[in-house]
Amino acid sequence: MDPKAYSSNRSSSKMLDIIEFLADHGNEPLRLKDIADGLDMSPSTTLRFLSTLIENDYLQQDPATLQYSLTLKICSVANKISANLQIYDLALPIMKQVCAEFGESVCLAKEEDMEAVYIGVVQASDQMLQTMQRIGNRAPLHSTGVGKLLLLNYTEAQIDHLIEVKGLPALTAHTLTTKQALMDKLAQIRCQGYAYDDEECEIGARCIAVPVYNYTNKIIAGLSVTGPVSRMSYQKIDEYKQFLLEQGHKLSKLLGYSEKTGLGSLR
Repeated sequence: MDPKAYSSNRSSSKMLDIIEFLADHGNEPLRLKDIADGLDMSPSTTLRFLSTLIENDYLQQDPATLQYSLTLKICSVANKISANLQIYDLALPIMKQVCAEFGESVCLAKEEDMEAVYIGVVQASDQMLQTMQRIGNRAPLHSTGVGKLLLLNYTEAQIDHLIEVKGLPALTAHTLTTKQALMDKLAQIRCQGYAYDDEECEIGARCIAVPVYNYTNKIIAGLSVTGPVSRMSYQKIDEYKQFLLEQGHKLSKLLGYSEKTGLGSLR
C-alpha cells in the first residue's frame, strides 16, 4: 500500500474520531487537553486536526474559554442524507412499477452543487446498456432529462451563474452548448411538463424524465426512464409517457405537493 495513502487514511480516521468524541460527550465544549487525552493523541496533532475542522466549519472555538464544540454543519449534512432516504423510500415502489412497465432502468435524481446527483436507481433485469446513472454519480444539469427539469427552478441570473461556473460542455454532438438553446429547451419543457435526454449525455442512450415536487410546489427531484435508443423509440415513449407523468405526480402528492401551481398538470 502507498505510504502516503495510508497516512491520509489514518488522518481521515483521526478527524472522524474527534467528531465522534465530541458528539459522544453531548457536544459539551471541551479543552484541547481533554480531547487529546480522551483520544490518546498528542496535543500538537490534535490541534492540527481541530484547526482543519474549524477551517471547514465543522467545529468552533469559544474565544473566551478556548474550548471546542461541533457546529450545526454536521446536522445539515445529516439532514440532507435523511431527506434523500425519505424521498427514496417513498419513490422505490413507484420506481419498481415504472421499471416493470417500461422494461428499462429508472432513476431518481436531485440537485446538489449545480449538478444532478442520482439518489436511486432500479435496473431492469435484462438491462445491457452501461449508463452513467448509478447511485451517487453526478451529471451536468444541461445535458440530462432530470437536470433540465431541475433547471426550471433557476432564474435567468442563476443560469448565467451556472454557465460561468460549470460551462455547457459538449458531452456528445447532441448536447445543448449555448445559453439560447438551453433557454429555448427549458421553455418547451415548462410547457409540455417533461424532458428528454436524446443522446445528449451519452451516445446510444435516450431518456424521458418527469418532475417531482414537494409541499412547497418546488421541483426537488426528477424521475427518469433510460434505455438504448433501439428500445426507447419515441413511439414507445409516447405510449408510456402519460403513465410516467402519473407516477411522478403520485410521488409528488406523497411529498405534500398541491396541484394548484407548478408544472404538475398531467398531459
